[in-house]
Formats: sequence, structure tokens, C-alpha cells
Amino acid sequence: MPRLPASVGLPFREDREAILPSLKRSPRQPAAFASCSSMKGSRLFLCLFSMACWLNLLPTAGNKIFHFGPCRISMSVTEIRSGFTAIKANISAAPEAPLEPACPSPSLSPPVQQARDPIRTLSILSHPHSLHKVKSSDRCCITHHLFNFYVDKVFKHCKTEDLYVNRKISSIANSFLSVKRKLGQCHEQNKCVCGQESTEKFKQILANYEGLNVTSAAIKSLGELDILLDWMEKSR
Repeated sequence: MPRLPASVGLPFREDREAILPSLKRSPRQPAAFASCSSMKGSRLFLCLFSMACWLNLLPTAGNKIFHFGPCRISMSVTEIRSGFTAIKANISAAPEAPLEPACPSPSLSPPVQQARDPIRTLSILSHPHSLHKVKSSDRCCITHHLFNFYVDKVFKHCKTEDLYVNRKISSIANSFLSVKRKLGQCHEQNKCVCGQESTEKFKQILANYEGLNVTSAAIKSLGELDILLDWMEKSR
């Protein structure tokens, strides 16, 4: 049987070499897929980042935004009021105890208030109208002074034998400390300028406080906490 020439098989090999590459995955395909995936990943990241930034601008649930001129402060007034109410309720339900060294709230029913807060004629914050008619330009400064005042002079003198009350006082103190730091930052950035009016009003508050002994002054100041919160919310 005659042998076929070697050249007869060449077309088959060429066809095979021509067909096989078409069956293989193009080397450009993975790069295209990677590019597509990268674009999708970048868009997802940007979307999530934008959402996170947007959520960060919103106040935390229960928080309120207070504007003191260019100074913007977020604080949970609801949480502070809740703690204040719990302190009053617990003190009202407790049996009578000596004034020293407890620091109950004076905002109680008249009999309990009279027994625990014998000095009823003097107000720390509102006599004589200390927080009334404060100019908007002075609100940041007087608020900064008052939060320093409560952290440095009031809460540290409010200790009771009731652990629950102490925890509530400590919680309010921590909230005040956080706001105090934010106001301090505004003050350092010259966003919380102190005018003569705010300086004079705070001097009057200190004079009212120092007119009592430490425990009585702390009692009055803690009990007037709602006066400060009401004034801040009305000033928003």
C-alpha cells in the first residue's frame, strides 16, 4: 500500500492549531472580569462610605442638636431628664434620712422638700434671673461655664448611700462631662466667646452657690438641673 506524503497531514495539524486557541479562554477575559468587579467594588465602597458619612451627620437617637452661635453640640437631653426623674422618684420613695452627706433633689413634694431642703428662698440658677435675657452671642459662654460648674462643683459633692441614685448621678455627670469637652473645643477654636453679660451672670450664679454650705449648694444645684435644661431647649 503506497504511503501518503508527509505534507498530507499538515493541513490537519494547522486546522487543529487554529481551532484549539478558539476553545481556550482569551487571556484578556480575566482582566475584563477583574476590571468589572473592581468597578462594582469601588461603587459599592463609595455608596457605603457616603451612607456612613450621612448617618454620622445625623444625631444619635434621642439626641438633640444645640447651636450656640457657630458652636454645634449634640446631647441626649431625654437621657439626662430620665436620670433626673429617676433620682427624684427614688428619693421621694425612700425613708427620711439626715441631710449630710446625701444629695437628694429638692424638686420633691412639699413635705419632703421642706425636710430635705431647708433653704427654700434662694435659687442658684434663676435668682436674680441669672439665665433670663441672655444674648444669643453669650449663650455658648454661659453654657460652657455652667457645664464646668456642674462637673467641678455639683456632681462630685452628690453622694448618697443609695447605689442606684449614685449610678444615676454618675450617668448624668458623664453626659455633662462629654458636653463640657465639646464646649471646651469650641472655646479653644474661638467659637465660644465670653462677653461681659455672660461673665457677670455666671459670677452671680457662683455667688448664689457660695452663699450656702457645700452640701446645701449641691442639693439646690442638682434640683435646678431642669431649669438649665429647659433654658437650653428654649434657646435652641
